[in-house]
Amino acid sequence: MDIEHIVLNITQADEITKTALVQELWSGYGEIKRYNLKGGTHPSVIVKHIHYPNQHKHPRGWNTNISHQRKLKSYQVERTWYQQYADKTNDHCRVPQSFHAVEVGDELLLIMEDLDTSGYPKRLNPDLVTLKDAKNCLSWLASFHAQFMNTKPDGLWTIGTYWHYDTRPDEWGKMQNLPLKKAAKGIDERLYNAQYQTLVHGDAKLANFCFSENGKVAAVDFQYVGGGCGIKDVAYFISSCFEESECEKYEKELLDHYFDQLELMLDKSIDFQLVKNEWLALYPYAWADFYRFLDGWSPGHWKMHDYSKRLTQKVIEELNQS
Repeated sequence: MDIEHIVLNITQADEITKTALVQELWSGYGEIKRYNLKGGTHPSVIVKHIHYPNQHKHPRGWNTNISHQRKLKSYQVERTWYQQYADKTNDHCRVPQSFHAVEVGDELLLIMEDLDTSGYPKRLNPDLVTLKDAKNCLSWLASFHAQFMNTKPDGLWTIGTYWHYDTRPDEWGKMQNLPLKKAAKGIDERLYNAQYQTLVHGDAKLANFCFSENGKVAAVDFQYVGGGCGIKDVAYFISSCFEESECEKYEKELLDHYFDQLELMLDKSIDFQLVKNEWLALYPYAWADFYRFLDGWSPGHWKMHDYSKRLTQKVIEELNQS
């Protein structure tokens, strides 16, 4: 695949002045690069180049066909997202716009807007993130969930999130927490049967948010976008930002902020209080759902702290009583 020719043709640029690796894709499935351009419609573009490896390599040893097929589907889902859904977002849930997608054989090219040159150049890690930064990301999630409330995930994952129970049988088989293993299907069913469903980002970690100088945020990486209960994104995002003590300390403040923003953004024909009541009750289930994945995927992971253990245990007890 002649990537440089495709980029020049799509952008109508005169030449590519520089290319830079942004990051390698997980498990050796390709890379993301920035192409700086002279002339044409854009000063630079981001190119996500997926090329399916013959030898699957995984940093934690998950080299199964199930894992491979999940990744293949995730890239097709991301392509569909950018082609059919991305333009339905707004300034409150900013995403890169898609310019072009090309698929040839076992290669897929996604050419998209460079958010750095669009005013979102900053990236944060948990050591640098402030409570205000986290709230800005939760505002993005609230707007995203409000925008896509009751949207059918056609062409996306029927149930979003990369750790979804049905797509992780290998990890379920290796779980060490047997009461949680037994409860896993029940947890999944509670989330699946929520009355209020939206599209979830599916990998809404801090690393997938880009920040402007004035605090506005945009999000990237839509491989696991799909249907679901929005509180799953919220719990997962909080887990990506804060250590145990901070999760405990800021729980109410962060959830209050998210739901305040959701109320502002939600269509008035939808009963916000019913959404809030249901999703708040499912917050521990969202934590337990992700904890279930970690227990099989990476026992001892730093996110398996006492806060997440406590919420998970609460859920197990509730399911046992019912």
